Amino acid sequence: MLEELTCGERLVRCYLGQDVDHVPFGVGIGWHPWAETLERWRSETGKADLDYAADAGLEQGFAIPALDCGIRPGFEPEVLDETETMITWRDARGVTQRGRKDGGSIPEFLDYPVKTPSDWHRLKEERLRCDEPGRVAQDWQKFREHIARTGEAVQVGSFPWGVFGSVRDLMGVEEMLVAFYTEPAMIRDMMEHLTTLWLHLWEQVACEVRIDHIHLWEDMAGRQGSLISPAMIEEFMMPCYDRVADFAARHGVRVVSVDSDGQCSELVEVMTRHGVNMMLPFEVQAGNDILEYREAYPELGITGGLDKRALATGRDAIDREIERCARMLERGRYVPGFDHLIPPDVPWENYIYAARRIKSLCYARHD
Repeated sequence: MLEELTCGERLVRCYLGQDVDHVPFGVGIGWHPWAETLERWRSETGKADLDYAADAGLEQGFAIPALDCGIRPGFEPEVLDETETMITWRDARGVTQRGRKDGGSIPEFLDYPVKTPSDWHRLKEERLRCDEPGRVAQDWQKFREHIARTGEAVQVGSFPWGVFGSVRDLMGVEEMLVAFYTEPAMIRDMMEHLTTLWLHLWEQVACEVRIDHIHLWEDMAGRQGSLISPAMIEEFMMPCYDRVADFAARHGVRVVSVDSDGQCSELVEVMTRHGVNMMLPFEVQAGNDILEYREAYPELGITGGLDKRALATGRDAIDREIERCARMLERGRYVPGFDHLIPPDVPWENYIYAARRIKSLCYARHD
């Protein structure tokens, strides 16, 4: 019988299709609620201090060192306009937004720091320097003590950093998509420079601890599929992914993952050729079926893919998702989870029912 693994080694081995003592449970965004959801659960349970993670038995997974991977120094936040219910402000990223003061809606994005090549050149020179002091704000002795205590795997890269995703956050989606045609050299330079910055920081991490996992956040697809064609993904993004894959190979990093909402079949087909071996969250309402992905990509690690809408529908719908989960677990390289954060229409009793049922599947004996 396989001896008990640390939570981090269990995760990595599961994604790679290796033997585990049990399948990791409760790791990733697919088990965590929106703030409004947590407030609902506290009201339903009467527990103002509800610890949903402990009650559901969620496990730990990855430890992420403190790296500043974006604009530094940040822009000075500034309130530009304010009414009784609404506020318009510029944040530390230089992005201007308008939203409700109570936070009850997604803000409207009005302006971004990069519109022209000169904007980009100035931002790169002033706020995206690799050697800017303070980008690595990690006490390495404390970090080593933390991972020794928790058994977590070490991850570099996280939300909101991605080759496509970070450029979009500097330009806005419409301007970025147009710039692929009007300013392709700028788009290439943005992607390449950001990758250079991240690799520079990751090299410093690799000097201190073993890196187990590299994560890229892209969010570059909708219901219709990728926001850019597979040919453009290959041309603009994959040279950067190849650099990431080379870093992973040199440092023995075993998992390289991508997070993208939307219909991601086009992304998987290209990215798995360039070093990516795990993806998430496979949104069901966008047309993703994790059983089909498992058939087409038997060596791909998968997280998520269970329909979060079932949690609001009732136990019959939840049971159907649990059956799909069981079929995925039989095929391996799968860490169960719902296909994004848990929304506010989900009752606590439905969430905890699903969590306990799926945890029992994960902990079933492995031969």
